[in-house]
Amino acid sequence: MAVLHVTKENFEKEVLQSDKKVLVDFWASWCGPCRMVGPILDEIAEEQDAVKICKVNVDEQPELAQAFGVMSIPTLCVIEGGKLVNQAVGARPKADILALIG
Repeated sequence: MAVLHVTKENFEKEVLQSDKKVLVDFWASWCGPCRMVGPILDEIAEEQDAVKICKVNVDEQPELAQAFGVMSIPTLCVIEGGKLVNQAVGARPKADILALIG
């Protein structure tokens, strides 16, 4: 499954109402660590059917970033059943991201 770019318009449907666990990457195009994490998330999205990978551009969607208390990027949030179940800040290797997802 491809990485899905999420906005405030489709966040509730794609993330909060998802029947799958969702990993949300809060990122920005100018952020070096975010660009390091991007290809890893693309890999995970192709390999894992049990989890949906979504990206939220904090410059374009500041309301969503604020709602999740995002102060630094990248921030990775795991949401299951509409609830935040795990969170990590900063670039992480693939193994750490997979552990975060659970």
